[in-house]
Amino acid sequence: MTNQLDNDRLPLAAQRVAFALRTAGWVCFWVQLVLAVVAGLILLLAIPSALSSGAPGTRQTSAGTGGGVFFAVCGLLALGYSAYRAFRFTRLSRDLRSPATGVRPKKADTIQEVRFALISNLSGMLLTLIGAEAIGGTLFVKSISQPQVLFGAAVDFSRFIQPLDIFVVLANIHATFAHFVGIVGSLWLLDRIHKQ
Repeated sequence: MTNQLDNDRLPLAAQRVAFALRTAGWVCFWVQLVLAVVAGLILLLAIPSALSSGAPGTRQTSAGTGGGVFFAVCGLLALGYSAYRAFRFTRLSRDLRSPATGVRPKKADTIQEVRFALISNLSGMLLTLIGAEAIGGTLFVKSISQPQVLFGAAVDFSRFIQPLDIFVVLANIHATFAHFVGIVGSLWLLDRIHKQ
């Protein structure tokens, strides 16, 4: 009941922006959090394989796979920060709905928060795409250089596509999609804020 009374005292533009911040904040936060956890678990499975020694008889990884894992982890860290920024939207929404005018954030401060989230998502997407390019190049080279005869005298199994390579691709796809959701949410919020 008091929430409804507080909303009645707010200007309509502030109510709309608060609703947009809360909606985008929760949607982006949960999508990014779930996909970050999934991608993180995939990378936790992939990292031990990427760090395995190149001793005879063990799996060997290429430089592209190691670089792909590195940039995927960097993109995942940026995704964690982006999820935090999305959660901040929900706190901004709460502050904006506050009856005390001193607590309410200014329009410029709100826009700055959304821009920070947009920059963190764009940076994370860049890192993730660099990782995807590295692993994609590795997969391409491995696919065209696979031996035609499987049961030869000396078959180098490191030239075959390894499950690790596919894990890193999958983690990069999840992280890229999560960053995309954050970018769309931030752009939608900027549009809503500027229309008010």
